[in-house]
Amino acid sequence: MTIPKYDELMIPVLEVLSDKKEHRITEIVDILAKKLKLTNEELEEKISSGSNKFAGRVGWARTYLKAAKLIDSPRRAYFVINERGEKALQDKPKDILNYLKQYNEFLEFVKPNKDEKTSDKNIQEIKIDTPDEMLAHAQDMYKENLQTELLTRLKQIDPVRFEQIVLQLMEKMNYGVGSMTKMSHDGGVDGIIDEDELGLEKIYLQAKRYSDNKVNEKEMQNFAGALGCSPVRKGVFITTSFFDERAKKKAASVQGKIIRLVDGEELTKLMIKHNLGVQVKTKIEIKKIDEDFFSEET
Repeated sequence: MTIPKYDELMIPVLEVLSDKKEHRITEIVDILAKKLKLTNEELEEKISSGSNKFAGRVGWARTYLKAAKLIDSPRRAYFVINERGEKALQDKPKDILNYLKQYNEFLEFVKPNKDEKTSDKNIQEIKIDTPDEMLAHAQDMYKENLQTELLTRLKQIDPVRFEQIVLQLMEKMNYGVGSMTKMSHDGGVDGIIDEDELGLEKIYLQAKRYSDNKVNEKEMQNFAGALGCSPVRKGVFITTSFFDERAKKKAASVQGKIIRLVDGEELTKLMIKHNLGVQVKTKIEIKKIDEDFFSEET
């Protein structure tokens, strides 16, 4: 089944707490996972930030129920249902978020800011995903747009400059010091990386700055040939475009050698990861409660 959204988990959370006992959030997650018969794959699913999707949604269901005063927290990390929560279980509302609008505490919680009146639009907008998921989704969208812009820039630069960027990227990835080969005598090789300080292990590089053309079998044959005629065992072929199927098969068929293919999409991801050609625009600090600070043991 599809993992329920966090508003769809609010009533199930209340049902777990209906025994009027104190439950830890991890216990609630486990009970609901069994009740909903979620698969191991669904239980292990993560959002792009790395957080567990199901546990996160249960956590936010708990957060909204607590904000609306349907559950209490008698001690650190433990939760129990109260009279307001029991009434919600009896009412079994089909639209829990709309139901919670009757409580001022909930309206204050979802209000964008103190000067803006809470509207139905505010309520509907929070239904889509948890705040964690919305933040992760926004980050994914921003990164995707950055990749597109970065790839466009790479396709416009001089081919020699592109080769230099490829060498810089390899060095950023800690593959050693690189050098470009002479343009007229590269023999299918644009650069060479010394993988260790003594230059005992080398990596051949080929960089193709294409706007639309795919890297074809002939170009891969030239690179594989240069690699095959040398003691070098490893090669990396990087392009701003794609590799056609024959080129991929050719790279995979070279005996005793390893040829790693990097297309435009992966190239931009690596550049962003290693801060090459990009810079930090802004930082957002997300804070959460320090449970140890409020521990009863301190």
